[in-house]
Amino acid sequence: MSERSTKALASVSAETRELIRHILEHLAATYGVPRLRRDRDPLDTLIETILSQSTNDRNRDRAFARLKARFPTWDAVRRASTREIAAAIRVGGLARIKSVRIKRILQEIERRTGALDLSFLCRVPLEEALGFLRSLDGVGPKTAACVLLFACGHPVFPVDTHIRRVAARLGLIPQRCSDERAHQQLGRLIPARHSYAAHLNLIRLGRDVCRPRTPRCEACCLIQYCAYAHEMGKV
Repeated sequence: MSERSTKALASVSAETRELIRHILEHLAATYGVPRLRRDRDPLDTLIETILSQSTNDRNRDRAFARLKARFPTWDAVRRASTREIAAAIRVGGLARIKSVRIKRILQEIERRTGALDLSFLCRVPLEEALGFLRSLDGVGPKTAACVLLFACGHPVFPVDTHIRRVAARLGLIPQRCSDERAHQQLGRLIPARHSYAAHLNLIRLGRDVCRPRTPRCEACCLIQYCAYAHEMGKV
């Protein structure tokens, strides 16, 4: 565990640490323990994550595949017009917005580093890597965390809409809080070694069971720990 993670967990009460331990154990027993792949490219992951915004995984993957098929290199994407980029990624939705964002990010990376290569993010300290990504226009806490977790194995915990919903119902974060606060608070609670498995398992729980309007509380492996379920009289 990193020094940063150790200090963060030290500020969490023993009762909350025990609750998190039980939550993680139940998730693992229900969904297994997914293992992190080690072959992902940071720049690929950054563009994939941008394409994932406001769409599903299937459309994200289709948009990314079409972008890579249309342009042989990221430099070719950087040199292309936003209209050409938008045409390639249209299947992913919000193509006009995402095409501008992708082009600007590629231009900024090339201007600042002299190359379209983010592999250095895997070698620098976590705070430095986070700072670089967050300084790029359009890169928020979730996008930065996804790149650093999935491509670099850094101990960060990305929080998407499913995780926010589950965490709020469990009482781990307020019902209404900013993305920044959600990432800070859950980043303190989830031990670094569990970041990847907890991220994927909570998303799966949120998609399949803890749905926005009709949560299937009776099928939830975490119902006994859920503030929402207790409040609604489902326990």
